[in-house]
Amino acid sequence: MIPSMKSRLIRKLINSALVILIICFPGCSNAIDNTDIQPGSYQLEKYIKLLEGKRIALVVNHTSVIYNTHILDTLRSRGITIEKVFSPEHGFLGRDGAGVAVGNEKYSQSLIPVISLYGTKKKPAITDMENLELIVFDIQDVGVRFYTYLSTLHYVMEACAENNIPFIVLDRPNPNGFYIDGPVLQKEFRSFIGLHPVPVVYGMTIGEYANMINGEGWLKDSVTCDLTIIRCENYNHSSRYILPVNPSPNLREMRAIYLYPSLAFFEGTIISEGRGTDFPFLVAGHPDYPDHTFSFVPLNENSKGPDPKLKDKTCFGIDLRETCPDSLISKNEIDLSYLIDMYNALNKRKDFFSDYFNLLAGTDQLKKQIIEGKSIEQIKKSWIAEIEKFKKIRAKYLLYPD
Repeated sequence: MIPSMKSRLIRKLINSALVILIICFPGCSNAIDNTDIQPGSYQLEKYIKLLEGKRIALVVNHTSVIYNTHILDTLRSRGITIEKVFSPEHGFLGRDGAGVAVGNEKYSQSLIPVISLYGTKKKPAITDMENLELIVFDIQDVGVRFYTYLSTLHYVMEACAENNIPFIVLDRPNPNGFYIDGPVLQKEFRSFIGLHPVPVVYGMTIGEYANMINGEGWLKDSVTCDLTIIRCENYNHSSRYILPVNPSPNLREMRAIYLYPSLAFFEGTIISEGRGTDFPFLVAGHPDYPDHTFSFVPLNENSKGPDPKLKDKTCFGIDLRETCPDSLISKNEIDLSYLIDMYNALNKRKDFFSDYFNLLAGTDQLKKQIIEGKSIEQIKKSWIAEIEKFKKIRAKYLLYPD
């Protein structure tokens, strides 16, 4: 049985409030304000009538809150019938480690089945869709191609299209929605951490992205689903939005979310990206890094997750915990210097990159360019043509101004 959601969510909200205080230190902007931005789920009056009298499934996790209440509880309190829940990577409560297979569960005392889409299957089965009249998606994304909530979105849309079930996306702001950067995925590197030909950072909300999946015919056999998007209010792609709930176990504050597109490349290398510490995606290091000014030791503190890379080993490297969020936002780009500097500092070791790296990059060119000693400017120049093509596609599906 799943423990009470309410107490857990309240604790998460309190932690997120503390994050806002932490990032507002001297030299940084203190004017980050979420009060005017309203995610789609908050606007019950715009979609509650669409749900009434129907047998519904929710695609949700721990981020699916309306203020301090989970959307499942809110809808049930309004008399909406929830037949089942589908959950993504990290599980319904968002506590399972990255890459860990998640099992099916039950929601609290209600015994509503929670069907994992990150365990034995990634897509709802035909039997999962039986007797459903509507599916509602409400999960917080972070705007990065290899963040797997996008793939869950894709496969649920595909299942809806194949079973003639309408699909509603309750849109949420993209915290990395203010820029577009990175190599565009090539089809031969398609995987669950990247299904679509988009850059690493694509500058769209998950609702806009669903529009694009439908419109570009990216679902199997080019099927399209009956899609409705409940838009955010008072949001644009330049908005600075602090997430009210941490989106996954290792993205614990906004600095990590801003750094994630740059530091996540280390997951395809021998470098620790800080998993197994209290500050994942805020540090990076390795026992052989020559500068010993800063060190950390990855530990396995999550019994539900695998051992972190370099477990129990002292890693030396870079510490970005005090980086001003304003400076990260103002870059408006992926920072390749962390990756290239670490590669060079470890004397360009032949075992530096794993096969996983090309899946993260969506291409084999980035790895080749780094090994060949290409400059950041040369590498980024090679992305321009494909990014410009993508921007033209993206423009067709935007719901909010840049």
